[in-house]
Amino acid sequence: MQALQFHATGSLDHLNLVDLPVPVPTEGEVLVRVEAAGLNPSDMKNVLGRFPYTTLPRIPGRDFAGVVEQGPAALLGQAVWGTGRGPGFTRDGAHARYLTVPAAGVALKPECLSFAQAASLGVPYTTAWDALERARVVANTRLLVIGANGAVGQAALALAQLRGARVLAAVRRPEQAEPLRARGIATLLLGRAEDLPAQVEAVYPGGAEVIFDTTGFWLPAAVNALATFGRVAIIAAPVEGEVQLPALSLYRRGGELVGVNSLLYDTVACAAMLRAFGGAFDNGTLPTPPAPRQVALSEGINCYRALQAGSSEKVVLLPD
Repeated sequence: MQALQFHATGSLDHLNLVDLPVPVPTEGEVLVRVEAAGLNPSDMKNVLGRFPYTTLPRIPGRDFAGVVEQGPAALLGQAVWGTGRGPGFTRDGAHARYLTVPAAGVALKPECLSFAQAASLGVPYTTAWDALERARVVANTRLLVIGANGAVGQAALALAQLRGARVLAAVRRPEQAEPLRARGIATLLLGRAEDLPAQVEAVYPGGAEVIFDTTGFWLPAAVNALATFGRVAIIAAPVEGEVQLPALSLYRRGGELVGVNSLLYDTVACAAMLRAFGGAFDNGTLPTPPAPRQVALSEGINCYRALQAGSSEKVVLLPD
C-alpha cells in the first residue's frame, strides 16, 4: 500500500511516499480501508519533531474515514470515522491506504457526510466538543468564540448552537465577519486587546460566561471580558509557551482557565465524542460542512509544505 512515512524528525524532507505491506489487525482491532484522511497542523508539527513521544518510523495522520475490512462482524463493511491520540504518534496513522485501530476507536460515519467531509472534522469537532463540555456550555450560556473563522472556531459555533447556547464570534478582518453575519451570528471585529471587554459588554451585559480562545493570543483580554464565575478555554499558546495572565482579574471574577488538548484523548474516547454528536448531522441539527479540498495522497507532501508555509485551507488526502 502507498503511505506517507517519516524515519526522522526536524524537517519535512524526512517525509516520503513509500510502499508498505498492509497492516494486520490484532485481537480487538479493526482494519480500515482509508477513503479520506484529514491533514491537520499537528500532523505537520509531528514530522517537525514537536511531539517527543512520537516513535519512529511512523506514518502520520490522526483523522480518517473509511470502511472496515477486518474486525468484529458488527463492523464489517461499515463506513466509519475516527481520530485521537495514537495514530500518527505511537502507532501508524491515516496517511495511508489502510490503518488499524481498536474496534472501539471507530464510530459509524454519519450517512449525510461524504468520506472527505467526515475526515475533515475529527480534530476540529472533538476539540470544540471537549472545550464546550469542560467549560460547561449549556442552553443560554453566553459564549464568545475568538478566531471563529478557523476550523475549531466554526465547529465550536455549530456545536454551541446545538446545545442552545448564545453565540458571539470574534474575527480580525471584515471579510471573515461577513459570512458569519450572513448566517445570523453576531460578530465582533478584533482590534486593540484593551477594547475587547467593552465590545463584549455591548452584546453581553455583565460579560461572557465562557470565552473560547482558539488563537492562543487573547487570554489577557479574554479574562477582562468575563462575567462573574466565567470560564476561559484555550487550545493554543505562543510558540515559546509564555503568556501574561491577569491573575488578579481572574481571581476577582472567580474565573476558571481550561486548557483544551485533543491529544489527551485516545481513539476510543474520541469515538465516544463522535457518537455523541454525529447523529446531529443526519437529523439536520448540525449543519453539513463544506466539502474540503481533496488531494491525492501521492501529492500529500506538497500539502504538508503548504501548511508549514501558513496555508489555512482544509485539505483531505485520498489514498491512490
